[in-house]
Amino acid sequence: MAAFQAAGFGNPSGIHRTARDSKNHLEDAREQAAALIGASPREIVFTGGGSESDNLAVIGAMLASDLRLVASPVEHDAVIESARFVERLGRDVKFVSVDHWGRVDPAEIAAATEEWPSVVSVMLANNETGVIEPVRAVADVAHARGAIVHTDAVQAFVSEDIDVDELGVDMLTLAAHKFGGPKGVGLLYVRSGTRLEPLVHGGGQEWGLRSGTQNVPGIVAMVAAMHATVKDRERFNTDVGEARRRFEKRLMTEIEDLEINAPVDGRLVQHSHVRIPGVRNDTVLIRLDQEGVAASAGSACQSGAADVSHVLSAMGFGAARARECFRFTFGWTTLPEDGDTAADAVLRAIGGER
Repeated sequence: MAAFQAAGFGNPSGIHRTARDSKNHLEDAREQAAALIGASPREIVFTGGGSESDNLAVIGAMLASDLRLVASPVEHDAVIESARFVERLGRDVKFVSVDHWGRVDPAEIAAATEEWPSVVSVMLANNETGVIEPVRAVADVAHARGAIVHTDAVQAFVSEDIDVDELGVDMLTLAAHKFGGPKGVGLLYVRSGTRLEPLVHGGGQEWGLRSGTQNVPGIVAMVAAMHATVKDRERFNTDVGEARRRFEKRLMTEIEDLEINAPVDGRLVQHSHVRIPGVRNDTVLIRLDQEGVAASAGSACQSGAADVSHVLSAMGFGAARARECFRFTFGWTTLPEDGDTAADAVLRAIGGER
C-alpha cells in the first residue's frame, strides 16, 4: 500500500501513462480478488468497505426491481439499517425468526419468498457470536422461488474458505480490515445478470455500479491481504482454535455456570461469546482494557451503544442476561498461549463481581 501511495497516484480513469499504470494495477487486483472467491473479474465491484457493499446489495437490488426484502434479524447494522431505509420508502420488508443460537431456518426463508419476488440477505457468520448460518441451504430454497440472495461474509473470510458458487449466492460482501487489509475498502461480488441500482452516481466507475475514483492503494493492499489470508488460513485455524480452546476451558473450570452462546460446532474459530451470570459487562470491560485485553459487549460498530444488542435480542436474551455477555475475538497475531493469558485476565477482572 505504501508503495502505491508514494508512486501510484495516477487516476485509473485517465488516459495518460500514469493513469494507465494505475488502471493496470487496479484490474490486476480485480482479477486476483475474483479468482480467490471463484468469481469472474466482471463480477467484482470495489467499494469503500463492508457497510457500503451491504447498502449497495440490499438497497440497490430493492430499487432495481419490485422486490420484497427478506432478512435475518441478526444481520450487521449495515443490512438492518438498509432494511429500515427501504421500508421508509414504502417497500415490503420481512425479518424471519432465528433459533436460540441465532440461526435462520431455510424453511422459513422458503415460506417468506413464496408469495412475492424477493431479495434475501443472510450473513455467512455473525459478527458478534461467530455462529455460521446455513447460507447454501438458504440460497437453494430462495433460488427455487426466484429470489436474489446476498450474504455478508465480512466476518468469515479470515477463517472460512469462500467460493461464491459453492455458497450459491448472487451477491457477497467483504471488507479488507477484517483480514489484515486497510480500513475503508471492500468489495461486493455481483453475479452476472443481477440487477442493481447504483447508490453513488457520477463518472460510472465499477461497471456503473459505484462511481468515484477508485482507491487503488487500498484495493491493491486488500487483495494482498486476501492472498496472505488464504495462504495462512490453515495455520490460523490451528493456532486460534487452540487459543480459544484453552481460553474457554480455563473459564469453564473456574466459572461453573459460564454459558457459551454458540454451538460447539458451527461457529467461527476466532469467536468466543460467553455469558457470566451475575456479572455486568460494563465495569468488567473497563478492567479488561486496563489488563490489556480488548473485548466488547457487542459488535465493534455498537460497542459504545447503551442499547442491548439486536443480535442477542433476536436470540431471546432479555436486557439483564444480555448485559452479562462478553464478546472475545482472536486474530492472526494470536498465539495458543494467549488463550491462557486472556482467561487469567478475565478471572481477575470479575474477581470482585462474584
